[in-house]
Amino acid sequence: MFRIVFFHPEIPGNTGNAIRLAANTGCELHLIEPLGFSLEDRYLRRAGLDYHDLAPVRVHRDLAAAWEALAPEHVYAFTTRAQRRHTDVAYAEGDVLLFGPESVGLPDEVLADPRITGQVRLPMLPTSRSLNLTNTASIAVYEAWRQHDFRGAGLLTS
Repeated sequence: MFRIVFFHPEIPGNTGNAIRLAANTGCELHLIEPLGFSLEDRYLRRAGLDYHDLAPVRVHRDLAAAWEALAPEHVYAFTTRAQRRHTDVAYAEGDVLLFGPESVGLPDEVLADPRITGQVRLPMLPTSRSLNLTNTASIAVYEAWRQHDFRGAGLLTS
């Protein structure tokens, strides 16, 4: 499936919801330190409910360690500064969907990393600044999964 990467996440509830997203879609969740919270945080646990055991979550000490562990072929960095829409990408299994911290998004040095295959954005009204981190990740994951006909979802066909 796909790999969700949160670079320096700050809000425990967002990461808890991302754990739930990963559990429900078959994705992996990778967190790049430093984290703005403890993985034992009660807000993280409440948001993730009982999904912690159902989602593969891995913490990496820095971006270099994540690249080494993931060995990604494609990395799509989600940023409000991109021109390309998230729906203009043909996602492949194993692709990395990279998201920045809630307060500032991905820094320039990460966006300039040679491992970034492309920068993409979600369309929004021009008066909007950004979407919630996990909402953005959810939209991206479901678009990528839709392109693969929701493989593994066990949907009944008529």
